[in-house]
Amino acid sequence: GKTEFIAECHMPTDRGMFRLRSYRYRGAKIMEPVVMVSGDLRGKEGVVVRVHDQCFTSEVLGSKRCDCKEQLDMALNYINQNSGAIIYMPQEGRGIGLANKIAAYQLQDNGLDTVDANRHLGFEDDERSYDCVPAILEDMGILSVQLVTNNPYKIQQLTDVGVKIDRTKPSLVEPNTYNVKYLRTKAARMSHSL
Repeated sequence: GKTEFIAECHMPTDRGMFRLRSYRYRGAKIMEPVVMVSGDLRGKEGVVVRVHDQCFTSEVLGSKRCDCKEQLDMALNYINQNSGAIIYMPQEGRGIGLANKIAAYQLQDNGLDTVDANRHLGFEDDERSYDCVPAILEDMGILSVQLVTNNPYKIQQLTDVGVKIDRTKPSLVEPNTYNVKYLRTKAARMSHSL
């Protein structure tokens, strides 16, 4: 796969000013990751980074079925105050896409958990790819990261593709009545921190 830097712009938000960088990755799928950046990160070690996978249902529509929007909000607040970066990966539903994710939700409405629903649709537990992340970090001059995640699989995936992780920083969201089962499943079946 090939990762290419496209552009950087100023990105004013209700939290304050960030820089937004875009990339194009040509791998098994073409993907256009973006990076929200706060502070001067070039040449630094232990930079706070969250590698965040897109969740249209919660981030745009306000769905309470997962904790993705809260995770993103917490990370944006943190880097806004302390500097860091969020690499936003457009791979919906652990990589299965939006339409399939809604099909998985329908199965969950009928009692399956998130893992079994994906398997029932013929997908692996996780279809995400992080192959472009090391190239993005290298392009930004980030030498090593403090990874904001609760997901040991993501730590493993990123380490396997060559990201240098100094330490991890958990990102703990209070469960709500709709996502408590989802969060428990992540803990029980995907060894997430709760």
